[in-house]
Amino acid sequence: MYRFLFSTFLTRLDPERAHGLAFRVIRLLPALGVGALVRIWSRPAPALEVEALGLRFSSPFGLAAGFDKEALAIRGLGQLGFGHVEVGTLTAQPQPGNDRPRMFRLVRDRALVNRMGFNNHGAADAAPRLAAARRRRSRPIVGANIGKSRVVEVDAAIEDYLASTRLLAPVSDYLVVNVSSPNTPGLRGLQELDRLEPLLAAVRDAASGTPVLVKIAPDLSDEEVERIAGLATRLGLGGVIATNTTISREGLRSDAQQVARIGAGGLSGAPLKARSLEVLSLLRRVLPEEMCVISVGGVETAADVAARLRAGATLVQGYTAFVYEGPLWAGRINRELARLAREGRLTRGTGPA
Repeated sequence: MYRFLFSTFLTRLDPERAHGLAFRVIRLLPALGVGALVRIWSRPAPALEVEALGLRFSSPFGLAAGFDKEALAIRGLGQLGFGHVEVGTLTAQPQPGNDRPRMFRLVRDRALVNRMGFNNHGAADAAPRLAAARRRRSRPIVGANIGKSRVVEVDAAIEDYLASTRLLAPVSDYLVVNVSSPNTPGLRGLQELDRLEPLLAAVRDAASGTPVLVKIAPDLSDEEVERIAGLATRLGLGGVIATNTTISREGLRSDAQQVARIGAGGLSGAPLKARSLEVLSLLRRVLPEEMCVISVGGVETAADVAARLRAGATLVQGYTAFVYEGPLWAGRINRELARLAREGRLTRGTGPA
């Protein structure tokens, strides 16, 4: 049903407008009582529970940052079956993001290109909603993804991140330092170790015990990935999230002229699958076994989730396939993962499968 609706109606809408319509429906699920019924079907089986970051996740599968930018739909997303929801990216200062249009579909590639630019109303606005979400007995684990405010110069980035940290760490289960979005000028430069180390150390200290993870780009070289992994280990971070969107356009099946017209932005979805898995395998070889690695990029099916777990992922996230698969996506993945677990085929590794 959803695929018919997507192909006949939703693809005719601007992607950001379609996202807004779907998002409003998800927000309404709890109020309408529909979410409780959906939850009966989507609830993860007990065999899928994961202990990580000092927390208990009901499923290894969660929703990546970018879908719920303002912490507005956490309860509804949990009812759809996501074991954790990462909100944001949130910035210390409210900002409108880049000019529209800023989100584009590449349907042939099951991909999206976005240059949203961290549009949000600011960390202070989201903090009370995060606090309220955490007070609910039945809820997904909630992470807050923080980034640099666009108006802040790179040299002043640490204090900007700290402003968000002080507001969000006390009301989040974990915190993610986003230094890898391609849509904020200068942001990816913070992945250079001489800038990254003082930033991560400062956020870690200000988080006062809330686990801190760093999210990295797929476009880093293997050597750069290894250096950041070593830094995360030295600093005692909670873990690494790999990977963000890519600036690469290699290997796409979509019309080259269409891709050129879209222009700049981060590419997400199926084309990232191979590189995301490569980075995961590399991280798992060099990070301590107990350090959390969250794998994201090109995850579409339960088989993809299982492959990431075999390769050493602690948790797995998805986002773009939500657009193509619809609201029952997470529930389907949970049911298939439960079947694999019953058959003894859901294994967890500490390195390449």
